[in-house]
Amino acid sequence: MTAFPNTLRVRPEVLRLVPTDALSVMTMRVQAAEVWDAVRVEAAPTTRVREVKQAAMAALLPDMDDVEAFVVKLHGIEIRDESVTLEAAGVQDASTLFLMGRRRRAVR
Repeated sequence: MTAFPNTLRVRPEVLRLVPTDALSVMTMRVQAAEVWDAVRVEAAPTTRVREVKQAAMAALLPDMDDVEAFVVKLHGIEIRDESVTLEAAGVQDASTLFLMGRRRRAVR
């Protein structure tokens, strides 16, 4: 059963970063602020934050080549070391990760 936060304004497809027979799977929502879009991601707690970031960017921001130009935030705080696992970063089932540009853009 999918947790309610993971169903809010997301694309219908799910990005699966784990095999279907994995014992421990977390479902999270990854939202890209630049495009006001979100996708669900299924991953193991041992998956690296960078792997989730790359998969979500490929789906939500396919024209962006510079992965380093974006940061991943959890509860409004940047996850500075993207090589850590989701579990070590504090990501739980039904968490929302935000992808945001490293530099702010002027609003016109």
